[in-house]
Amino acid sequence: MPHSSIPGDHSVSHWTILCDFDGTIAVDDTTDTLLERFGRSGWEALEADWKAGRINSHDCMAGQVALLDMSRDELDAHLDARAIDPAFGEFVDAAHAQGMHIVIVSDGLDYGIRRILARAGFESLPIVANHLRQVDEREWSLQFPHADKACRIGSGTCKCARGRAAHERTLLIGDGASDFCVAETVDFVFAKGKLIQHCENKNIAHAAIAGFADALPLLHELPSKKLAIA
Repeated sequence: MPHSSIPGDHSVSHWTILCDFDGTIAVDDTTDTLLERFGRSGWEALEADWKAGRINSHDCMAGQVALLDMSRDELDAHLDARAIDPAFGEFVDAAHAQGMHIVIVSDGLDYGIRRILARAGFESLPIVANHLRQVDEREWSLQFPHADKACRIGSGTCKCARGRAAHERTLLIGDGASDFCVAETVDFVFAKGKLIQHCENKNIAHAAIAGFADALPLLHELPSKKLAIA
């Protein structure tokens, strides 16, 4: 199996992990499940426009969240039924034991991420995501405190900006299109789903994983500066 060497003599404590949430930590895409359960007519058309490249992720998400018809109690009950990767806790413990800093960086909904992680005991993890705001009993809007006008892919949360801000060696863990741009800027990638093919196409140093159970042994290989590329 081929390997990629990471240049420089950097201890593991000098690594920052940027970790996606939906489809990576969470088993499903939380926003998609909310739209399927509570979305008014029209959210599918916005999704089609985004997939066709007619609108960017920022505008798609803003439009879709405005179409959610749910109370706070309905939202909370739905979020409390979402599952996360069963090996995520062990991964977090291992990363922290090695002095690594983990930041959840997502183009999803901050409220949902915080509630799901808090239920699992990870309320202390820093989260960078779009801000979900309740504007009426059953009306919602989305704000973008981490947007960047220079974002190449027009995401609500510019993950590239977070990658550029890191002053340490950076590991990305992700699975989808919102991770494509930042994957090209970090030192190494643990890739799931569509991100695997993107890394292969762009010759990005990465290891393919199915979940955090696969990521755990790779995490321990960081000190050797040699990581297997699937």
